[in-house]
Amino acid sequence: MKQKIFTVATVLFALMFINGGLNKFFNYIPVPPDMPAELVKVNTALMQIGWLMPLIAVVELIGGVLLLIPKFRALGAIIIFPIMIGILLIHATVAVSGLPLAIILAGILVWILWENRTKYLNLIG
Repeated sequence: MKQKIFTVATVLFALMFINGGLNKFFNYIPVPPDMPAELVKVNTALMQIGWLMPLIAVVELIGGVLLLIPKFRALGAIIIFPIMIGILLIHATVAVSGLPLAIILAGILVWILWENRTKYLNLIG
């Protein structure tokens, strides 16, 4: 049962990042009208750096796809990790209303990392 829950959580987590990456390229999710002004400033600044948003999108897409493939799940989790840190920091400082969801997503990522911890031993040893 734990494995099924883990698989479902991982797939949903991966799909959220794939969706986020695709949205950065195709802009199919409208910007909420009540978006905090500070978050608008942050997003505008990120878009001013022409190469940064496409890079984030590609990282989200690659990480999300790798998370869907059990053999490469550990690599996908490592790739998504810095993006997740950025999401947590943005929601902890600028858009606090999204913090509960960001914490849940971070928890799922920590769970994925924990389940693949033996694969990371060669990195530190």
